[in-house]
Amino acid sequence: MKLYYSAGACSLSPHIALEEAGLKYEAISAPTKTKQLPDGSDYRKVNPLGYVPYLVLDDGTGLREGPAIVQYIADQAPEKNLAPANGTLARYQLQSWLNFIGTEVHKGFSPLFNPAMPAEAKKLSADRLLERLKWVDGELAGKTWLMGQDFTVADAYLFTVTNWAKPMQLDLAPFANLSAWRERVAARPAVQRAMKAEGLL
Repeated sequence: MKLYYSAGACSLSPHIALEEAGLKYEAISAPTKTKQLPDGSDYRKVNPLGYVPYLVLDDGTGLREGPAIVQYIADQAPEKNLAPANGTLARYQLQSWLNFIGTEVHKGFSPLFNPAMPAEAKKLSADRLLERLKWVDGELAGKTWLMGQDFTVADAYLFTVTNWAKPMQLDLAPFANLSAWRERVAARPAVQRAMKAEGLL
């Protein structure tokens, strides 16, 4: 498998999942700004949309969109419990988390990264984002991980996007459960390996 990633972007989530799953893969840098691969070719020839993550399977099939990619990875190593079994209520709860993180948190950061966005719009976006994270903080009360006792691909995704809080000057300190959870995720060896590979540590 080949994972196309951009350092620190949302592709860190499947990068962590691959490390957690212990699968064989090649990570290929596809910077979102330049879209230039290490061999000098245009990343858009691989993924016409030009964004990451993008996973190429051993048979050459491409898979895009982080929440789909991380579930595929989890299903290749079921013994790691990175996702509950397909067809179970717990699997739908995992998908609920992945959708929430993707639409309410990940996309909530987008206006903050946009230099053309007016300050007032950024403030509205930041306030809404902090409301969502306050809710997540409540959901983490008394839990080790988002789904309870098992670390799942949802934890990897939420960790990845909440990493953007600091550069965007969002203070997560008031959220004690979220902050403690982030420390637990950051301490995982697989997370450290993925972050080190992307030059983030």
